[in-house]
Amino acid sequence: MSTIAVAMSGGVDSSVTAALLKQQGHNVIGITMRLFAPHSSGVGSAVHDAAVVAEHLAIPHHVADFSPDFSRLIIGDFIEEYRIGHTPNPCVRCNRYIKFGLLLEKARELGADLLATGHYVRNTVDSDGTCHLRVANYARKDQSYFLYTLTQQQLRQVIFPLGTIESKDEVRRLAREFALPVAEKSDSQEVCFIPNDDYVAFLEGSGALGAADGDIIHLNGEILGRHHGTHRYTIGQRKGLGIAWSEPLYVTAIDAERNIVLVGEQQHVYAAGLQAENVSWIVTPEGEEFVAACKIRYRHQPVACRVRLLEGDRCEVRFNQAQKAVTPGQALVFYRGDEVLGGGRIVRALC
Repeated sequence: MSTIAVAMSGGVDSSVTAALLKQQGHNVIGITMRLFAPHSSGVGSAVHDAAVVAEHLAIPHHVADFSPDFSRLIIGDFIEEYRIGHTPNPCVRCNRYIKFGLLLEKARELGADLLATGHYVRNTVDSDGTCHLRVANYARKDQSYFLYTLTQQQLRQVIFPLGTIESKDEVRRLAREFALPVAEKSDSQEVCFIPNDDYVAFLEGSGALGAADGDIIHLNGEILGRHHGTHRYTIGQRKGLGIAWSEPLYVTAIDAERNIVLVGEQQHVYAAGLQAENVSWIVTPEGEEFVAACKIRYRHQPVACRVRLLEGDRCEVRFNQAQKAVTPGQALVFYRGDEVLGGGRIVRALC
């Protein structure tokens, strides 16, 4: 049997992943990432709860301190993206650089043949060795959107045991069956380094961004009000604008350089397409133009589009139907059926 390192966060999903692999007879190693300061090892923390589960399963447990790298690559980028008026997705970068970068390297250092995580996603392999990243059987929890940066080499070294699970109830049932100490622990829905999911307080508390008053301007040029920092807004936002108008207004653009927030009626929030950069492919497309489906944010349903590859790692996308709130900084992910083809980072909407 293989030696498999499991990324253990102290939650139910990763704990069940470790238990399933142990039950199958594999040599399982638990690794917990320490990602940001202040470091916590008390009850309820990732390190503590993962260690308790590892002891329960009688498997070795290691703690890998990636906090300096996480601060530079993830938190630093998160702050910088908001500073320039974008709305970032730190989970995508964390998967790319930390979980399937540094953690995968650590797993190999510990003698593991494979790295397993509790992601809800499937990985299949053709007879010729080509790997394919596919959506999870449990579509409601599918996390393929966050993993489009995986390479063929990485996919050959990772497994996702929960990809074929049909429901979260099944995961909870397995956790109880294995008598895991975290069987009833609630799921985390927040960005891990932002307390109470209050990103404004985090950004302003970091000292990197502060309240910088500026104008809220209608697309017709009329100044409607004042804002207290462009980082407090995102494309498509309707609530909390603090302005009056004859019909509902939405944030249509954020110009951090000029320190203004642009607003307009609902029709102005829709875009015919977008441009993206830092595009990478799990499966290289054939030709410079092709059709696919794409998601422009995690909870977005895939929509049909035409893709045109541009010079370098950029591409242009035209939707079959205009889409609402195309947001710079968010991930663009391409699908064909249940398979992830690749993706990139949205830089601008197109009319």
